[in-house]
Amino acid sequence: MATKRYTTSALIAAAMLMAISAVGPGFLTQTTVFTQSLGASFGFVILLSIFVDIGVQLNIWRVLTVSGKRAQDVANRVLPGLGTILSCLIVIGGLAFSIGNVAGAGLGLEALVGVDVTTGSVLAAGIAIAVFANRQAGQVMDRFTQLMGFIMILAIIYIAFVSKPPMAEAALRTIAPSAIDFMAIVTLVGGTVGGYITFAGGHRLIDAGVVGKESLPEVNRSAVMGISVASVIRIFLFLASLGIISQGMAIDDSNPTGSIFQLAAGEFGYRLFGLVMFAAAVTSVIGSAYTSVSFVKSFSPFIQRNENWVIIAFIIISICVFAVVGKPVNLLIMAGAVNGIILPISLSVMLIAAYKKEIVGSYKQPLLLTCIGVVIVVAMTWMSVRILLGG
Repeated sequence: MATKRYTTSALIAAAMLMAISAVGPGFLTQTTVFTQSLGASFGFVILLSIFVDIGVQLNIWRVLTVSGKRAQDVANRVLPGLGTILSCLIVIGGLAFSIGNVAGAGLGLEALVGVDVTTGSVLAAGIAIAVFANRQAGQVMDRFTQLMGFIMILAIIYIAFVSKPPMAEAALRTIAPSAIDFMAIVTLVGGTVGGYITFAGGHRLIDAGVVGKESLPEVNRSAVMGISVASVIRIFLFLASLGIISQGMAIDDSNPTGSIFQLAAGEFGYRLFGLVMFAAAVTSVIGSAYTSVSFVKSFSPFIQRNENWVIIAFIIISICVFAVVGKPVNLLIMAGAVNGIILPISLSVMLIAAYKKEIVGSYKQPLLLTCIGVVIVVAMTWMSVRILLGG
């Protein structure tokens, strides 16, 4: 019975780490910006991204947990040196997200208590650093992300309710969109399961000892749980944004999500936005730093021995880059796009690994799951190339 409770706790922790890593300030900003440009048709993008997200998560999490190896080690088994390349891509994408996350924290604290964006970002980074400075960093991380996730869900559902969105139009355009935006699709998928995010939960499960073929049913549930939490938040934020936009209200382009909350519930709504944005930012800083460093710790005994301090250094670098670059909203949109472009590469590696016995042993990847993964790789590669070429 004790093992059962421990495993359930690990599954929930992995799902929430993945979901809350995805639901960062970039996630909030992307949802508002694309709802503003696509209207109710953005519902179709969300629906498509949910199917893609589930296909990606199941393919990757199953390979990682069956092999009992982190992604970089799996990649090196596929082709020597490939793990190093993958780690570099993930760390670069994770850094882009982390910079965007500390930027979002600044926006959140500016709305919540009135401090300037840079000061707020430094304060958020300090909280994230305090988590990893704790000797029980893993447990503190799990509990903190779950609490912040609960706060965000309640707040966003409230704003969606008071904004009175046109539900019939949203339902219609989710099935029959009047416009499709490839940039929106790549950015949403990248912001939910791109780059480091798709590996966050898988690596957390491995750290908790949830490995082997016998764990696959639980791994499947954890993966779907994580996507479900992130998707519910995305849907309610979309509805909240659509409700305000459909009423013809003007949205502040320098802080689009804050405008939605304020127009929906006045000054209280704006303060609530600050709390949501801050919570999203801090948890995502934690998730991106933890997962990015997990991609390099197996390459060096020094990093393994000093993992928490390396994570802290990663956070410090993020805040320093933001202080120089600025432009938080642009950074938040860019981060999702960067990770969406990385996704086809990382998923391809895992699909190949699923058919190498020296990696997964006697495990047989379901053919349907492989086919779904291949379709996602082809589609995301095609859309990413179009974006890179300016098409």
